[in-house]
This record gives sequence, structure tokens and C-alpha cells, in this order.
Amino acid sequence: MTTVDLEKTAKALVADGKGILAADETPGTLTKRFEALKIQSTTGSRRDYREMFFTTPGVAQFISGVIMQDETIQQKSSAGVPLADVLSKQGIIPGIKVDTGAKNLAGCPGETVTEGLDGLRDRLANYRQMGARFAKWRAVIHIGDALPSLTCLNVNAHALARYAALCQEQGLVPIVEPEVLMDGSHGIERCEEVTRNVLHATFNALFVQRVSLEGMLLKPNMVIAAKQSPKQASIDEVASATLRCLRESAPASVPGIVFLSGGQDHVSATLHLNAINQLAGPKPWKISFSYGRALQDEALQAWVGKQQNMQAGQKAFAHRARCVSAAALGKYTNAMESELAA
Repeated sequence: MTTVDLEKTAKALVADGKGILAADETPGTLTKRFEALKIQSTTGSRRDYREMFFTTPGVAQFISGVIMQDETIQQKSSAGVPLADVLSKQGIIPGIKVDTGAKNLAGCPGETVTEGLDGLRDRLANYRQMGARFAKWRAVIHIGDALPSLTCLNVNAHALARYAALCQEQGLVPIVEPEVLMDGSHGIERCEEVTRNVLHATFNALFVQRVSLEGMLLKPNMVIAAKQSPKQASIDEVASATLRCLRESAPASVPGIVFLSGGQDHVSATLHLNAINQLAGPKPWKISFSYGRALQDEALQAWVGKQQNMQAGQKAFAHRARCVSAAALGKYTNAMESELAA
């Protein structure tokens, strides 16, 4: 895939009113969610859950791509079709998570570095043969009294950039995801400060490692107060701080910014995305979504592991996808919740 092809794929992933479904939870993470609803977690039940999303009628109108996990991209649908092909036939671009998770960072208590660079070139080549056209790597940044350290910022930025360079070498669009966590009691001002520092370190590393910014997407956190913060920011405050931070940190040559939901509930994630897109002023990148639980939770509650509830789960997913799609255009309204559900 040439640089032009990478740019074409990146732009297709952030086409007007479209965003990405992050369906890349590990089997262990998905098992915990299943068990909370008394759903038995097996390779088959996890496949059925993914297939519910991938085969929702008409959802390609709102979903441009899906990030899968290794187990999922190797599975076939109930009809015997590889799941990557199921997506492609719907007009949805298949993607793959390629990091192996955040591990303790030596010498930096309370901090982590994301691993998975060993053997990555060959794994990317294999995933491309399976149908993947983009990939994702998540770095995790904790905020504390003395965190994050400069060491943590630099090693995670280096890993993100090395991953991105390898992706482009193998013809996959890299989604670069440096996530500043909502955990803690810090306010929105501290989140903005750390997010700005994280993005500056990340783009410096991408430049050093010669990553084509036109052929990648950024998946950042929104600038938001921590869950335990005594002062929670308003929707407008989150939107203003987030856009201000991005204007100071994200180069205009990046085609799109696809936010993670980062622990927000589905309504909050929709409202915040809508408010960001409604703000006046320059936005040189497309601003959209790459949501996991914020797109999945309602459908999971409707499905609860039962085949007879498959259509109910798909209806719930289609409803949320429509709402978030509207938010990506700055056209979401509270009335859409009841209108679309009906």
C-alpha cells in the first residue's frame, strides 16, 4: 500500500458522520463483562456477540471501521465466513489491535509501558493478509501527584511511534492512542496539562521516526475531570478544553481525530462529542469517534447472551450508532434518544 493508499484509508475512516467501533477487548476483559450479566463466556459466545454488531443491517451508514482482537479476526461467522470478510462485504473497513497490553514500567512505580513491538512486523503482515487495513496501539498514562514522569511519556511515545512506522511499512493505517486515564481526583485543568504534554511527546516521536501524519489517525482522550474529582466539568467546559488542547498539540496534517470514550457512559460520550463539533473556530481535522463500551453497552444489555435477543441487541446498537454519528456532525439532540429508540 502506497502513501496515497494510506491517506485514502485514513480519510475513509473519518468520512462525514462515520466513526469506528472498538470491538477489541481481550477474551479476559469480555469474560468479565459477560459474567456480570451471567452470560457464559466461550469462543462461540464471544463470536456471536461480535457477529451481532458486524451484521447489524445498515450500520455501515454510521460505522466506517471496526477494531478487532486477535481471537476475533481469526474467527468465522455462524455462516462460515471470516469475520473480516463479513465487515468488508458491509462496506466496513477491518482493523486490528496489535499491542500486547500495558505492563509495569521498570523504575517508575505506578506507571506502565505498552508492550508488543517484538515480532510486530511479521504480525502486521499476517493481519494484512487476513484483511486488516488499519491497526491500533494504546498507551496508558496515569495522573497522580508526581505522575506522569518524563520517562513514562517518552517510552510510551517511542513505542507508539515505532508501532506507527511499522504499520505504514506494512500498508496499514496506524491509530495512535495515547490515553490519559480518568482515574483519580484531579480536575479538568490538570487533565488538560497532562494531555497536552502527552500529545507533544507523541508527535515529536512520530516526527523523529518519520511517520506520515497524513496516513494515520489520532485516538486521544477528551479533556475531562477525573471520576473522583470534587468538581466535575460541564459539557461545554469539556468541549472547550479538549478543542483548545488539540489546537495546541495536534498537527493539521492529521486527517482525523477519533476520540475514545474512556469510561464515559454512552450518553456523556455522545454529548461531549457533539459539543466539540458544535464549537466555532478552526478544526483542521475531522473529529469523530472510536468508541468501545459507549457503543456496545446498550446492545449487550439487550442481548444478554440469548440468540432470541439478537435483533434487540442490533436495534440498540444501531440506535447508539445513529446518535454518535449525528454527534460527529454536531447535529445530535436529546430528542433523538427517544425518536430513534422508537
